[in-house]
Amino acid sequence: MDIKLHGRKVLVTGGTRGIGRGIVLAAARAGADVLTCHRQEGEAVDSLVHALKETGGDHHVIRADVGEISEVDRLVGEAKERFGHLDGVVNNAGVISHIPFAELPAEEWTRIIDTNLTASYRIIQQSLPLLGNGSSLINIGSRGAAAGIPLRAHYTAAKAAMIGLTRSLAKELGPRGIRVNVVAPGVIETEAFDAMPAERAEALRATYAQKTALARLGTVKELAGPVLFLLSDLSGYVTGETVNVDGGI
Repeated sequence: MDIKLHGRKVLVTGGTRGIGRGIVLAAARAGADVLTCHRQEGEAVDSLVHALKETGGDHHVIRADVGEISEVDRLVGEAKERFGHLDGVVNNAGVISHIPFAELPAEEWTRIIDTNLTASYRIIQQSLPLLGNGSSLINIGSRGAAAGIPLRAHYTAAKAAMIGLTRSLAKELGPRGIRVNVVAPGVIETEAFDAMPAERAEALRATYAQKTALARLGTVKELAGPVLFLLSDLSGYVTGETVNVDGGI
């Protein structure tokens, strides 16, 4: 069954690379009009713009650093100006670093929390006037939020908080017909693997082949599928949930 999103207006943060890029392209190909953002110019931005032009629809790729509140507000303002309303929001933008907790600087804690959590709070809050009955909010979490990951206490804290935010908002916004869910990826193979030394990439694939029930890494397309489902009317009675897309890790 193909999921159709024709005419829907969707905002996706951090949509030029990796998981975000896959979500943007999948939503556009399903018929949605998509606005997404990026922090830095580069080939990934140019190639996404080209791909969206070939897809058809009313799509926009703009520069905005969601780690800054003022930039978040400007991004939502762009959505209002260009679309008038929103049917879906996917909070995907995120950053990560690997630092022992004893050495974790306060400014790095703040950077990770602001980009991975505070930006989602602000985008949802500022988007509320644009959302109506049947709208869907999706927060991209992490399977690591439940498992815990050494050297990533700041990151896993932000992603765990995302689950609490989602469950509270599902109850608060439910009477307005707005659904709120988390999609929590396991290890997804993105273009970042192409930038690694071949030996390291193969070692990672081998490691996760042993750790997952499906004996492999996930693909961006396999992560985008559940997101499209949650954006669509097929998930009209699903809210407050965390959907783990992790191959049975």
